[in-house]
Amino acid sequence: MTTAFEPVHVAGTTLSNRIALAPMTRSRAGQGGIATGLVAEYYTQRASAGLIISEGIQPSVVGQGYPFTPGLHSAEQVAAWREVTDSVHAAGGRIFAQLMHSGRIGHPSLLPAGLVPVAPSAVAAQGQLFTGDGMKDFVTPHELTGAEVRQTIADYAQAARNAIEAGFDGVELHGANGYLIHQFLAPGSNLRTDEWGGPTENRIRFAVEVVKAVAAAIGAERTALRVSPGNTYNDISEPDPQPVYEALVKEIDGLGLAYLHVLEHGPQARETTLALRKQFSGPFVLNPATEGPTDHRALPLIEDGVADLLAFGALFLANPDLPERLRTEGPYNTPDPTTFFGGDARGYTDYPTR
Repeated sequence: MTTAFEPVHVAGTTLSNRIALAPMTRSRAGQGGIATGLVAEYYTQRASAGLIISEGIQPSVVGQGYPFTPGLHSAEQVAAWREVTDSVHAAGGRIFAQLMHSGRIGHPSLLPAGLVPVAPSAVAAQGQLFTGDGMKDFVTPHELTGAEVRQTIADYAQAARNAIEAGFDGVELHGANGYLIHQFLAPGSNLRTDEWGGPTENRIRFAVEVVKAVAAAIGAERTALRVSPGNTYNDISEPDPQPVYEALVKEIDGLGLAYLHVLEHGPQARETTLALRKQFSGPFVLNPATEGPTDHRALPLIEDGVADLLAFGALFLANPDLPERLRTEGPYNTPDPTTFFGGDARGYTDYPTR
């Protein structure tokens, strides 16, 4: 029987255990999307995880969706991330960069003058987000042209190269939680009638092409994908998600990816998880749906073969030494929502995105 505390081979290296730090938005970057010393400290504190998956990092200027989030599209950003990855590696950790293009989830006030959020279709998400000027409604995004879709794919590939130059062990593509890749997958946000929209085989094309482009740039063994079938976050509508994600996994399974990361959402989530687990031949990371923060009670999912690694979010924020606390079944510091949402010295929020 395999346990969470046994090694696992991922991305050409052996991880010390099967516990991952889930990617969570931290909004602690400095001016110009630069990772700071606070970022290095945060990840180094959690280096006992078998795998650290970073917060979402925008692959291009227009990919930014929140204040104070970091990028991987400039030389200065690459240099700053090198200090983070060096610190994590010195502490014995392994870290993947999560590339997150927010698509329509953003606001012009977060972008250079003249830019607006972009998306598969000119459909505004319902809701608001925090900006430097307070809460703002989401705007109608610019619908990407065919040429712009291709350029966006190229932006992901270049950001992946930058991640490797910055010392990351690999890249996870954020295809979940209502951001750009997810927006292409979901029929409610993708109304296109060209090769990038319409039937399932077209709506999965953007995700497949991004994965292939990044795999070609840095190697498939250092490329991973995160998905959240049926997740309604950020006004996503996916009435029948399982066939879509099965089609997606079928297209990428033969590439030899580092892993597939599934975030569960909704009452039918485990059924979809088991279907994708059966279909995907590589390492399988699961962020399971649980009541309250995921803790040691989820570890049998590894023992039962449902997942190869488990990703922990909120509990890892409150317990930087979480792998050892999971081993002893606690005690745990209780996650404090006022810490996640209460703001930092700049008056902005820290919050998890699971």
